[in-house]
Amino acid sequence: MTLISALPASDSFETTGKGARPSVFAVSELATASFAAVGQELVRLVAALNLAPQPPGFSVDHRLASLWYGYSFQPEGWDMPNLWDAIAGDYQAADGWIRLHTNLPHHRAAALKVLKTAPDRDAVAQALRGWTVAGLETDIVAAGGVAAAMRSRSDWLEHPQGRAVSRDPLIGWHSPRRITLRDRSEATIARPLTGLRVLDLTRVLAGPVSTRTLAGFGAEVLRIDPPGWDEPGVIPDISLGKRCAYLDLKTPTGLEKLHTLLSQADVFVHGYRPGALDALGLGKIKRDEIAPNRVEVTLNAYGWQGPWSNRRGFDSLVQMSAGIADAGRAWAKTDRPTPLPVQALDHATGYLMAAAVLSAMAEAASGNAIMHAQLSLARTAELLAALRKADADEDITDAKPEDYAQKQEASDWGLGQRLKPALSVGAARMSWLLPASKLGTSQPNWQSQKV
Repeated sequence: MTLISALPASDSFETTGKGARPSVFAVSELATASFAAVGQELVRLVAALNLAPQPPGFSVDHRLASLWYGYSFQPEGWDMPNLWDAIAGDYQAADGWIRLHTNLPHHRAAALKVLKTAPDRDAVAQALRGWTVAGLETDIVAAGGVAAAMRSRSDWLEHPQGRAVSRDPLIGWHSPRRITLRDRSEATIARPLTGLRVLDLTRVLAGPVSTRTLAGFGAEVLRIDPPGWDEPGVIPDISLGKRCAYLDLKTPTGLEKLHTLLSQADVFVHGYRPGALDALGLGKIKRDEIAPNRVEVTLNAYGWQGPWSNRRGFDSLVQMSAGIADAGRAWAKTDRPTPLPVQALDHATGYLMAAAVLSAMAEAASGNAIMHAQLSLARTAELLAALRKADADEDITDAKPEDYAQKQEASDWGLGQRLKPALSVGAARMSWLLPASKLGTSQPNWQSQKV
């Protein structure tokens, strides 16, 4: 089998554009390479499906790829909601720095409970002065919250979880089986994923990036969230091309509906921690029974083996844990954590997840066995740390007017402009038929009920 396991060689595709995100790490090189991974696997799928007389070439715009690692949407006449909760951020404790991630109400409540303080940033900062970073990190995680102490690269590589992550493959493939792809007669070389049903049970940010990418080549993406769920700071950016519905999976009716959707899906993308699907009665055996011909890709924060494999986490926290924020601090000649200029671990993992979907589909279309794919933000951090940073004579920071598509996008929040696509594969140009939509605005059904 030739399932994707590494980034494509730089000489295997055409690159345009120049510049780099300012960072001690090769953020822009990672952006271009992750887009190229999608292009490489889409070429393989087009060939396997006989959609073109010969495999097409593909190209990546280096500048646009770097910009897509930030916000891809520019509002016109209105402002995007703030990404961060008022308490979230980096704090100095008794012996170092720690980051609190409090965007979700229950994570915020857990941190405040441990600190025994009011929901006020100054009060939190004062309370933190009496804690060691290791003790506070441990207690907040034990209380159901999320936090990460800043570690150096050497400390992380010697940490039990850092050592475990170093043994993880970039994309872990497991549970081989043969599947039969559903016929999609509407698929063309220009829209090779038309008719593909993608069930998206992911949250901020890597998983949604992966499904947004698949939608860009024609896939029908249905995102499912619990009633009332929202991610106001990112949804206008990552709901592009998708239909978004609410389902209460804690009710028999909601869970039965999810079973129906899964049985009709071609691809299942999720970010549940180990055991979470089992708790819903959707363990692997059950998923194989409901949807034996699905392609399945999943991710977690800290890797799939080791003591933290079940730990909740986000890009900004993994950057603290894995030594990225500390290396940035030294590079910036400051005493504060200095993260990457964008959430590159999320974005890179998302594009690699999309590439994994396409890779599995190409194998299945060729009559070969496929496997489930597992990725993690922490393993992507090791990929970034190993990449060589090229010299650049131009910083890539904010998008310029010419970086945006001319046509306005009528999102559910208002008009805006979307970045031009960074990837083209032969005649296939990324485009999205649906503008960004608010969560819960669609019904939990596939647009076509034909199976």
